[in-house]
Amino acid sequence: MFQARWLVAVLALAALVVAPRAVRAQVSEIDNNFKYNSGQDIQPIFDGWTHNPDGTFAFHFGYLNRNYVQELPIPIGPANNVEPGGPDRGQPTYFYTRTQRNKFTVNVPKDWGKKEVTWTLTANGKTQKAVGWLQPEWEIDATGGSSGARTDQASKNQPPTFAIDAALSGTVSTPLTLNAKVTDDGLPKAGGGPRKPAVGQETPPLLQGGVSDAPVNVPSVAPNPGGGGGGGRGRGSQGPTVSWIVWRGPAGATFTPGSAPVKDGQAQTTAVFSKPGEYVLRGTASDSQLTATRDVKVTVK
Repeated sequence: MFQARWLVAVLALAALVVAPRAVRAQVSEIDNNFKYNSGQDIQPIFDGWTHNPDGTFAFHFGYLNRNYVQELPIPIGPANNVEPGGPDRGQPTYFYTRTQRNKFTVNVPKDWGKKEVTWTLTANGKTQKAVGWLQPEWEIDATGGSSGARTDQASKNQPPTFAIDAALSGTVSTPLTLNAKVTDDGLPKAGGGPRKPAVGQETPPLLQGGVSDAPVNVPSVAPNPGGGGGGGRGRGSQGPTVSWIVWRGPAGATFTPGSAPVKDGQAQTTAVFSKPGEYVLRGTASDSQLTATRDVKVTVK
């Protein structure tokens, strides 16, 4: 009888110890799976490095804005700096939501050795860093090849050429026209028509069980013009396209259309700004395989 009572007491004590841990684990898992509209930090990311033709090295950086809606302006300075050689090494000061790969490059000398490049960002009161160095496993294959040889068409393809005025001026809430001049070699050849959805994926699935309430932790997702590498074209479209983002500035801008087709050597886009200030817009001309980028300074009054 004594042993039975002792065993019950031990099991009860164990339950008191284990249960809170289990509850904490479940709460932690729930917290980590939440999606946030705003208030989260931005994680700078070292995406890898490549060889430059002159023997120097290029360090490539991107970032993850953990917010699903909040886009953040972070000026160059203590909250947004790259060292050594900074604080300004060409990084963005306006940050779109979610993952943005290979957004800028820092070139370092041939004799860089084992030194590091560090990008520091402070957003919503939290500081994060990305550290890059010449780790052999982080070298990026810049040839674009994988298994098998590149096609003859791909090997002949050249990136588009892209020209835009160096500086423009505009007014808040008034559309500003961006006239990009683009030439291209016509490669790769478009064809095949629009891509069809896979069988069974023609329409998105519906929630089952008659539940009408949306999950409370799903944010109202904002458009993300900063993502996707900028300015690609879908299969079956004709000719290159041009897309724009805010690279630096006090706020975002609305670009219409989001991806402008090139017609008669020009691609026309309108930009509408909500705040005055000094902006740098970055345009990307794409032939779906290769790209060219240009920056334009815009003063908005």
